[in-house]
Amino acid sequence: MKIVRVYLRNGRCCFGVIEGGVIELQEGDPFKGMRPLRVKTELSEVKLLPPVLPTKVVGVGLNYKDHAEEVGLEVPKEPVIFLKPPSAVIGPDEPIFLPPDSQRVDYEGELALVVAKPCRDVRLEEAHKYVLGYCCFNDVTARDLQLRDGQWTRAKGFDTFAPLGPWIVTDIDPSDLKIETLVNGQLKQSSRTSKMVFSPLELLCFVSKVMTLMPGDVIATGTPSGIGPLKEGDVVEIRIEGIGTLRNPVKSYGSP
Repeated sequence: MKIVRVYLRNGRCCFGVIEGGVIELQEGDPFKGMRPLRVKTELSEVKLLPPVLPTKVVGVGLNYKDHAEEVGLEVPKEPVIFLKPPSAVIGPDEPIFLPPDSQRVDYEGELALVVAKPCRDVRLEEAHKYVLGYCCFNDVTARDLQLRDGQWTRAKGFDTFAPLGPWIVTDIDPSDLKIETLVNGQLKQSSRTSKMVFSPLELLCFVSKVMTLMPGDVIATGTPSGIGPLKEGDVVEIRIEGIGTLRNPVKSYGSP
């Protein structure tokens, strides 16, 4: 099932389920339960919003061996996690704004796990019970500030630095999916989720031992090699097999 969150022309926001390219609008939400409204609409008739509004986005660094190698760091023995604020989250086709404080802002295409219900100290054999589904994610990073600061909060926390979407796919096996990043139609990253150091379910268990995860929280599972800079006017796309494409334009602060 593909779950979307949409903004309708009447100003209302609601969830929907995509079937055959058509959205069936839903009452309620995917965490407490949804009920069809018996109203259908075309994708072209609505604005897609971030599919969830997380209380937190948990990022994972260096979760692909080839990415660790390209940045000159060792593959970690346990997950390296960080937080991106909810204010960084944007949806499909919303612009990524380049902050004036940074001279290099990079794309990082990633698979994102969406948490289904509150959880703490999750065991691996039960981890699947706490997953609503998966979507595309772009861990936008001010690379120069990351290196300058020695920690990642500022570099990864700017507004618009967490594009998420275009929808949540609930019935997909995340263990071996093709993941690609394109900039202006040119392929920049290409890998498979099977090359992760720690699987999505292992990451959920690890993070849940640190902090309570809430419905709609997002775990971004790390990026493969091929990271690179963005500039004003670029269009960046994150494509994941079986999920879809998350597309965002890039603008400078102050641009309309």
